[in-house]
Amino acid sequence: MTTDRPTTKIPARERGFSISGLGEIAIRCIDFAAMTEFYRDTLGLVVLADRGGIIFFRLGNGVEGHTSVLALFDDDLNPERGDPQVGTSTLHHIALSLSQADQLEACNWFDAAEISYRIEQFAWAGWRGVFVTDPDGNTVELVSAGWPLNG
Repeated sequence: MTTDRPTTKIPARERGFSISGLGEIAIRCIDFAAMTEFYRDTLGLVVLADRGGIIFFRLGNGVEGHTSVLALFDDDLNPERGDPQVGTSTLHHIALSLSQADQLEACNWFDAAEISYRIEQFAWAGWRGVFVTDPDGNTVELVSAGWPLNG
């Protein structure tokens, strides 16, 4: 059987390795206390470690024992704003995965807490995203799969 589709290059095959998952998202925080409270108390992430100005939240099982984490860094720990690791962010958003049931419960939680959010359907993938804003102004998407294309 032949197809008219072009052969897709698969970089992992060319390089001999492939990325298997998300290891860490790290955010340098303007308001460290408010950001910690938002991710811990509003979104319910579990603190994996508190290193005094750096908080690690557990996101889930990662690859071969490396836990996927969200790390918050207190910007006050780095007084040298010229540090090349700080730079300026071009972050569009953070997407955190959860089940459909948990996504609905998140909406109920946001409604009860009077936290504004918006819902966007991604018909091309069968995903639905619930978008909120953290205290530093970053967009956080709670995304789940398996939603009907029209619902």
